Amino acid sequence: MVRLHVKRGDESQFLLDAAAEAPLDELTRLAAAIYNGRLKVQRLCAEMESLAEHGIFLPLNMQGLTDEQIEELKLKDEWAEKCIPSGGSVFKRDEVGRRNGHAPNEKMKDVLKKTIEEAKALISKKQVQANLCVGMEMVKDAVDQLRGAVMIVYPMGLPPYDPVRMEFEDKEDLSGTHAGLEVIAETEAQLWWAAKELKRTNKLSDYVGKNEKTKIIVKIQKKGQGAPAREPLISNEEQKQMMLYYYKKQEELKKLEEDDDDSFLNAEWADSHALKRHFHGVKDIKWGPR
Repeated sequence: MVRLHVKRGDESQFLLDAAAEAPLDELTRLAAAIYNGRLKVQRLCAEMESLAEHGIFLPLNMQGLTDEQIEELKLKDEWAEKCIPSGGSVFKRDEVGRRNGHAPNEKMKDVLKKTIEEAKALISKKQVQANLCVGMEMVKDAVDQLRGAVMIVYPMGLPPYDPVRMEFEDKEDLSGTHAGLEVIAETEAQLWWAAKELKRTNKLSDYVGKNEKTKIIVKIQKKGQGAPAREPLISNEEQKQMMLYYYKKQEELKKLEEDDDDSFLNAEWADSHALKRHFHGVKDIKWGPR
């Protein structure tokens, strides 16, 4: 299997194995699906952290309002009484005003927090360092773990407008958000390798040959963005290490130069013939007119 190290810009994303004869159309769609799936898991984890801290999402017409304004406008959260966390809730006000503040108790919060960490680890970029591939099965497993944790803590479910539920039901609306800009539609995805676009009409072997032990770095991006920028020859971390090394080397050379300074040899106390001249009475003889 050919191993693809998929990057977005200069940032590592995941490893993917594919046969050398794999059609690039299928491979590009798979890479885009895994890339978008990882983004979904990250969004879910972020929203579930808010869910654990501040409870369910408020209706859109109540968000950002003070208690007095809600009372004055006679607004009511109809889902608050239905979506009560297991074991009761603990009030913790959401300063942003997005959630109702009725958070799960510590035990249920730990269930959510622990599952979030496990899901993050499954799709983490650290899997690249560990030389482990991330497939759609792992992405789906991470989503299923998160869904299970939410069902344990909120057995009656979440409001239909809660971002967590909308993500689980694939109804999330990312229009006008930064998260929406990160998503790459499978039909618009492109893979690039060695400054060449891997065209969907070809096979992977048309570019990398038929050696199944090949390892390549590919970059995924949206169609129409052109060739991705070349990676620097050395990373920022390597550059910092090199600068630190040369700075230390320079300081060592300065110290050696100071240690090798022989200007003291011209001093009177360093004259090896001073005692001899003293006894001969020729200590302060100067040549030339006085």
